[in-house]
Parts: sequence; C-alpha cells; structure tokens
Amino acid sequence: MRVPVGVGVVIGSHAITTPTRFPLHLCPPLPLPLPLTNNRNSRPSQQILIAISDNVKKPLYVCILSAILSFGHFTDIPTYSGNRIAQAAGLFQMPPAKLTNRYYLVRSGESVYEKKGVINTNPVSKTSVDSGLSEEGEKQAVKAALELEAMGACRGSCWIWPSITQRAYQSAEIIASINGVDRSRIVPEYSFLDARGLGVYEGRSLKDINEIYAADLISPNFKPPPFIDGTPNESVADVFVRLTQLMSILETQYSSENVIIISPDSDNLTILQTGLTGLDLQ
Repeated sequence: MRVPVGVGVVIGSHAITTPTRFPLHLCPPLPLPLPLTNNRNSRPSQQILIAISDNVKKPLYVCILSAILSFGHFTDIPTYSGNRIAQAAGLFQMPPAKLTNRYYLVRSGESVYEKKGVINTNPVSKTSVDSGLSEEGEKQAVKAALELEAMGACRGSCWIWPSITQRAYQSAEIIASINGVDRSRIVPEYSFLDARGLGVYEGRSLKDINEIYAADLISPNFKPPPFIDGTPNESVADVFVRLTQLMSILETQYSSENVIIISPDSDNLTILQTGLTGLDLQ
C-alpha cells in the first residue's frame, strides 16, 4: 500500500533531526603527540586508534561514525575500529529493536509535474519551479500541517527534515509556519530522501507507474530500464539502502526528539515504514 499525500504514520517513542552533513571538525581533539604501536602490520589509522586513551575513544568513535554515515561512505573502514565503533554507537539495522526518537512521516503536497500527470524523478530538476507545489498541493500541505498540529508533533519542539526537492521543502515551510516552528529547524536532506528514480519512465504518464509497482511485487530488486537523460533507475532495495543510511544518521546522532520527515513521493515512506516494521519489501 502506498502512502498518500499528507501525514502517513508516527513511528517510535520520540524523534530527531539536524544537519545532514556532519561537521567532522567538531570531533574531540586527539591527544598529541601520539605514541604508535610497534606492530608494523597494522595500518596507520589502526595505530592511532590503539594509542588513544579509553576516555577519548568512545566519543571519537561515535563522532567518526557520524561523519562516515553523513556522507554515505562505508568502504575502507579498518577492522579494528569498525568493531569498536559498532559497540560504541550501535549500527542501525532494519527492523530496529527500538527507536530513540519519534518520527512523523509526511508525503509532500502535489507538484506542478504531478498535476500535469507527468512522472518526474530526475534529481537534476528537483529544485525547478515545476517540481514545486501546485495550488492543490499547497492546500494539501496546509491540511497536513493542521493534522500535525492536532497530533502535537511540534508541541515543545520539533525538527522538520524535508527532501531538498522543491515540493517537499515548500511543504516543510508551510508546516513550520502553521506549527510555529522557526525556519532554523528546517533541515534539508540533499540525497537520501530523493524521489525514487524511475529511469525510462521519466516524462511518461503517471498512470504508467502502476507497471513499476506490479514488477515490485515480483521482486524488490526490480529496476526500471535506464534512460538516456541519466535519470536514476532504482529498485525498492536501492531505496531501502539509502533510507537505512538516513535512519543511521538520525538514530546515531540524536535521541528523545521529534522529527517530521517529508518525502517528495510515497515510495520512500512506504519502503521506510516497511523496513521499520520488519515487513517483507515485496
């Protein structure tokens, strides 16, 4: 079942959000000079980590992991530090045993492209005027904002985490205005919340999207054929990976906060909800 426009679900007992790109320079400073181990077989990065005292290691591991996750890089992590990082911060897995935050999942209002009945998922155009809210989309965003207000989503405080896609960010501004949230608490997500790339279906009728959903039922690894304009062609599994990265950032860095996640499409929210609840991706 696809999540419709508006507030989808509330997940977790609390919530969170903050900048999508973690400032590595805020990591705790290393004590210098650092003595190095005599083990010539270990990597320099391993030698440095071995030399740091225990009271510095844990916050440093958490900080390094946050920086790695915020840029989506998971390669070439030394074995020694990898195990210790996992112990210190806890790598996020789907489904999670527990969420430390409360999440409100919101589908943005209708875009101009959607009003025209055209599929548009190429990230190149996500900040274009036609990717913005239509007149009906603005009304839908207002309705979602009022529903969030009634639910107390921003009572006390909240963070609003929208995709940088125009319609999602405009929806975030409307939600913030109605709920009395300062604009500084709107944190744009630049990639992990992009609309699912539909490849060769780019520019075709929205009605054709049912062909993709039918194929998704056969396998979560189904990818629409690629398109010559470079539009990504993503499977359900591909989207699942980047949404897991998003949740890793949120759950690793923050706790006991409220966060409103605003997606430009329903696929992100459906797949995220499926992963969090442990259901099959098909």
